[in-house]
Amino acid sequence: MIGDPWDPTRRPINIAISTLTIRRDEATGEATFYLHWRDPAKVAHAAGLYQVVPSGIFQPSADATWNEQHDFSLWRNLVRELAEELLGDSEDHGSNTAPIEYDAWPFAARLTAGLDNGSVRAHCVGLGVDPLTYATDLLTVLSIDSTTFDDLFGQVVTGNAEGRVLAPQPFTAETIHDFIHHKPIQAAGAALLHQAWTHHLT
Repeated sequence: MIGDPWDPTRRPINIAISTLTIRRDEATGEATFYLHWRDPAKVAHAAGLYQVVPSGIFQPSADATWNEQHDFSLWRNLVRELAEELLGDSEDHGSNTAPIEYDAWPFAARLTAGLDNGSVRAHCVGLGVDPLTYATDLLTVLSIDSTTFDDLFGQVVTGNAEGRVLAPQPFTAETIHDFIHHKPIQAAGAALLHQAWTHHLT
């Protein structure tokens, strides 16, 4: 009834940003990536499935009117989701009382500086529509050198408000094939693993 589900002129789309986060060892060239298992007791969407970390709706950090323009940034959205899903930080960072000072927030400032010096590399590989739910995701890959990653994240959390964060997975053809073809994984996560491996985005 809605026609082509990939045509954003045919229907309103509440877009999410799904990001495959890769830790790359500068010395060895080996890489690992992170996945999240969505606990059916905690989520209403994609319960029981694996997904890349982080993944979240593109939206302001909180309801206060000043956040609408201040947070209207794909990068700022990604930074907040990373802090929430891998560090266990709050989702709004107090933005109900004042806008987030991204330049003064050490985590955000360090990540952004990494884009400039090359220790952090961000890629957009497409816009995907889940064939069953029509959920629409901007598909992105974030590759971070191990020194910068360890400085930013230290000990990654093992769980958060939506489920369990898996131990780092080796970024290899065998592991990627296993998750894409033999594990219950969201379409966006499968697409990102395939695209990142195909285009060598480490």
